[in-house]
Amino acid sequence: MRIDAYNAVGKIYDVKKPGKVNSAKKTSAGKDTVEISDTARTFQAVKAAVAATPDVRADRVASLKAAYESGTYSVSSYDIASKLVEE
Repeated sequence: MRIDAYNAVGKIYDVKKPGKVNSAKKTSAGKDTVEISDTARTFQAVKAAVAATPDVRADRVASLKAAYESGTYSVSSYDIASKLVEE
């Protein structure tokens, strides 16, 4: 059996020898700088403001707790149903 495309098949497995390695070019020693965009500064300010706000509004909780304990706190069934339908 004769394979006519032997040379083409041989080229697939042909391995080239590595060439010379070029030396790296030296660059001037400079300082690295970082620039923060205006958007990033705004984001940082907003993030700090959110972190500074408390998770629980103590004044609101105290007023609701006092109303509940005194028996004057009531919620409309219509309000509850409308909130359930919204979600």
